[in-house]
Amino acid sequence: MEKVNVLIIGGGASGLQAAISAKTNNPDKSVIVVRKEEKVLVPCGIPYIFGSLHATDKNIMPDKMLTNVGVEIKIAEVIDVDIENHICYLSNKVKLYFEKLIFATGSVPTIPKWLKGGDLENVFTIPKDKFYLDEMYTKLKDLKKIITIGAGFIGVEMSDELNKEGRDVTLIEIESSILNRAFDKEFGDKAEELLRSRGVKVITSKGVKEIIGKGGKVQKVILTTGEELEADAVVLSMGYMPNTTLAKKSGLELNKYGFIKTCEYMRVDDCSNDIFAVGDCAEKRDFLTRKLCTTMLASTACAEARVAGMSLYELSPCKSFSGTIAIYDTAIGKTAFGTAGIIESKAKDENFSVVAGSFTGMDKHPGTLEGMHEQTVKLIVAADCGMILGGEVCGGCSVGELTNSIGFLIQSHTNIKTLLSAQIGTHPLLTGSPAAYPLIKAAEVVAKKLKRQF
Repeated sequence: MEKVNVLIIGGGASGLQAAISAKTNNPDKSVIVVRKEEKVLVPCGIPYIFGSLHATDKNIMPDKMLTNVGVEIKIAEVIDVDIENHICYLSNKVKLYFEKLIFATGSVPTIPKWLKGGDLENVFTIPKDKFYLDEMYTKLKDLKKIITIGAGFIGVEMSDELNKEGRDVTLIEIESSILNRAFDKEFGDKAEELLRSRGVKVITSKGVKEIIGKGGKVQKVILTTGEELEADAVVLSMGYMPNTTLAKKSGLELNKYGFIKTCEYMRVDDCSNDIFAVGDCAEKRDFLTRKLCTTMLASTACAEARVAGMSLYELSPCKSFSGTIAIYDTAIGKTAFGTAGIIESKAKDENFSVVAGSFTGMDKHPGTLEGMHEQTVKLIVAADCGMILGGEVCGGCSVGELTNSIGFLIQSHTNIKTLLSAQIGTHPLLTGSPAAYPLIKAAEVVAKKLKRQF
C-alpha cells in the first residue's frame, strides 16, 4: 500500500490550489492529486471555446503548476474512501494510505427532472469535461439555430460566443431580466441591450415547458406561453449541483443543498481534523447573511483551498474562511460587468435596511483619450452603520479589478466614511480622474443620502 501525507481528490481549480497550498505550506510533506482527467480545463474559460478559442486544448490548466512545486499527479478515479482507516481505493486497483484528505470533487450541471426532452440528441449541458466538450464543439459546427436556456453568466457567455460564429442564437430566461441573481435590474437590462445589439435574440419572463424532438433529435422548444421555437440544438445552462456522490458513499454528512458540511477551516464535520472539503462540493455560507448558500465560483474555491492548505497541520484564527462573497465578472464585447457582495434587491429581501447610490464617469481622463469607456459604479450600504454590503460595476476592462477592490472593502467591513477618506492612485491612461473617480463619487452619493436620513 502506497503512503502519502496529503491526498487531494479532484484536479479542478480547487484541487490544484489545495495541492499547491498544501505543498508550499508543508514542504516536508508528500502531496498527491488524484484526478480522472488527463487534461484539466480552465472552468471559467469554457464558454470561450465555442467562439474565441475554437479548441479545448487552448483552455488547459498546465500540470507544471503542480509538478514544479513537487506535487505528484495520479490519473485514476477514486471509487471508495475508508474514512476511518484513512485508505483511498483507486480504479487502477492502487490503494493509498493518507494522513490528510481533501475532497475537491467539484460540481456537475443539472437537468431539471421536470424538463421533457432533456435526453434528446443535440441537447447539451456545459460540464467541465474535455471529451464531452470536444464532441459538443464538433456537433455544433454544422448547426445553425441554437437555443440557450438559462441566462446566468454561463448562459449569457455561451450565447454571445455561439453568436460570433454566425449562428441564430436565442437566449431564454424565466426571470424579468438576465443575470438576475447577480445584478439589479438596471444592470441586467444594460447587458440584455448589449446582447441584442450583437445579434443574440433574448426572451425574458417566459419559461420552457418542453423540448420536442423528431427521430431522436431536437426539433423545437415549447415555451410556457405555448409559443414554439425551432431549434437545431439546445444548450442547457440551468445550474450546477455539488459532485458529492463519493463523499456520501464514504459516509460524510451533506447539508440540505447536497454540499459536504465543513467548518471555517474547511474541515469536514465529525471527521476529527484529517478530512477537508473545498470548492464546489464544500458547504457555503453567505458572508453577510450567514445563511447556507449555493454560490459556486472558481475564485471562491481557490480561497477555500488556500485556507485548507494552510490548516492541514496547524490552525490559525487569521487563516479561516469567513463566508462566501459572491464576486462575479463578465464581458459582452468591450463592455464588462462586475458585482460583489449583495445586490440592492436581495439586501431588501433579506431585511437589511440599505442606502444605494450610483455614479457614472469615465475610466480614463480626460474623456477624449482613445479607448475611454464610460464606467458606472453602484454601492449598497447598511443604513444604520454605513458598512459597504455590495457593489455593481459596468464599464471597460478595468471593471474586473475594480470589482475585486469592492470585494476587499466588503470583506474588511469597510465603512463608507473610510472609503471617502481613502487615498487612491490615478493615471490618465489607467483610471478615472482623481476628482471624478467613479467608486469615490458613488460613495459621495451614498453619504449624502445617509446624511439626509439622519
